[in-house]
Amino acid sequence: MIQIQSLTKTYGRNQPPALDSASFEVRDGEIVGFVGLNGAGKTTTIRLAVGVSLPTSGTVVVDGYDIVKDKAKASEKIGWVPEFPNYELNAKVKSLLNYFAGFYGLSGEEADKRIKQLIASVGLTGYENRKLRTYSQGMKKRFSLAASMISDPQNLLFDEILNGLDPEGIHFMRSLMLDLKRRNKAVLLSSHILTEVENIADRVVFVHRGKILQVVTRGELAVFGASGGSLKLVIQNLNEDAVNYLRTLSDEVIVDGNSVVISNFYGDSAQVNAELVRRGFNVRELSFEKSNLEEYFFKIVKEAG
Repeated sequence: MIQIQSLTKTYGRNQPPALDSASFEVRDGEIVGFVGLNGAGKTTTIRLAVGVSLPTSGTVVVDGYDIVKDKAKASEKIGWVPEFPNYELNAKVKSLLNYFAGFYGLSGEEADKRIKQLIASVGLTGYENRKLRTYSQGMKKRFSLAASMISDPQNLLFDEILNGLDPEGIHFMRSLMLDLKRRNKAVLLSSHILTEVENIADRVVFVHRGKILQVVTRGELAVFGASGGSLKLVIQNLNEDAVNYLRTLSDEVIVDGNSVVISNFYGDSAQVNAELVRRGFNVRELSFEKSNLEEYFFKIVKEAG
């Protein structure tokens, strides 16, 4: 379990905080999506959580260990894949993993067994004796995953791990994260690919300009998707009275001839249809497209200013 507690990071006296009193948690057995625009504070948060950067104030507690006061113990509990991993490209993959294993007291047969298992789990069997520079982008991501899991940590933090992957690579990463969840691991996924976050996250943390805007559950996301979206109508005898009624449903109503599009609609489309019919209007077409995570994200960012 990862607990972010009032975490603040300031890089300069005259600069606004890169992260400002951020608090949230990633529980065992769940995947938490971490989303925000570039520069929102996602990578800063992750670097603080894994202990490669020190907070200005606040802290991170990993399985009961404070990342500042008990850094060695806390670090043992964390696996991290940064957005831009930096490894020795001329090293052979198996040798490099064996080197990393030594940091966790693994050697000999125990290390060999663990490395073989990891290589198989990330789909690199048969490529373990190649140099890292010969790997494709997707293969390097898989290697980074293996390196992050060498100690079988309880908590995994993935910073933009889906960037640059083809559909097969994204499918693999998705399956792996769901497997980690089934094994009761705590997974924090920072990503710009919001459709993937929406598909697998149990909760989503929205960050903007260093501040946590909201933390929503999968159930709440389902409510947002079911009730918020775009309502499109074609009304044969559309007139000003109908338009005035429709404008009471949202502040974003576009009229084009007999067609009306109501964006940011939160309500029951069936009730709208019934009310229009009651008022004597002939509704020829009605369709509703639910909002997705991306639309909801931009909505709350806009409200935050």
